[in-house]
Amino acid sequence: MSTLVGVVGVYRRLSRFSGKRRPPVRAVDRNLPLVVEAVRPEAEGVVSLRLKAPDGGPLPRWQPGAHIDLVLPSGLVRQYSLCGDPCENDRYRIAVRKIGTASGEVHALTPGTRVTARGPRTAFPFVGGGPFLFIAGGIGITPILPMVHRATALGADWRLVYTGRSRESMPFVGELADDDRVRIRPDTEYGVPASGAELLDGLPDGASVYCCGPVPMIAGVRVDLGLTGAKAVHFERFAPPPIVSGEPFQLTLRRSGRVLHVPADRTALDVLLAARPGTPYSCRQGFCGTCAVPAAGGGSMRICVDRGTAVLDL
Repeated sequence: MSTLVGVVGVYRRLSRFSGKRRPPVRAVDRNLPLVVEAVRPEAEGVVSLRLKAPDGGPLPRWQPGAHIDLVLPSGLVRQYSLCGDPCENDRYRIAVRKIGTASGEVHALTPGTRVTARGPRTAFPFVGGGPFLFIAGGIGITPILPMVHRATALGADWRLVYTGRSRESMPFVGELADDDRVRIRPDTEYGVPASGAELLDGLPDGASVYCCGPVPMIAGVRVDLGLTGAKAVHFERFAPPPIVSGEPFQLTLRRSGRVLHVPADRTALDVLLAARPGTPYSCRQGFCGTCAVPAAGGGSMRICVDRGTAVLDL
């Protein structure tokens, strides 16, 4: 026993000495300064941007499916998939369809403009060895394109169905392989939008499905996937997930004492924006963290997706 007590005493003394020598923890700056190198039209209403470090040096590496948070000169923050070559480590490429205030600001950027990014981060990881079925809707080709190129490099069995309103509105068609693995499916050439069953036609047995696009397309694919033999299913959407079987709840704002009623079909963010228009948010899908609000009892609530009665430190 005396030997054990002696060992413990030595350990404690060394721990105190080590603690004194340990350098202080430094805050990590996750902002990545970038400069717009080029802006290029890719389709109707779509431009691509090439971004590089101000000194032209290497950028953090990324994998297919990754995105960056782009901080625009106005302060708006939006997420854009990286759609270039992951092996090209001195520049990033993103593509943006003009559909709102932030995307309009992106379209107005010119070469030489400085912006800030955060990341890259991956919420849509590409894994496995195939076979793969890729389904892209419109600008949803952006995370899918690097996956297709990686699957080709791996020698994997893959198929791609790429749909959109019209051929002219679909970016990067010219960068896709011109063979029977790729099906370009514009609505204007078929008369109607593609259904989930049509997009899944020819799904290889045991395939992993990667799907990115508008919510109606994803919803149709998800419904019909239950009838297939897909091995794994991965989705990335452009809009907040729909509220299914929601329950009403209340939010109490601790500082003001206000109590807000959140209906079953709305999010806490929707209600807070009506009451407090300056409430910060960005992706509205729960992964960027912009709208995480401290709860009075500890922890936080992602007010764009989390549900349930809470007291917020607002």
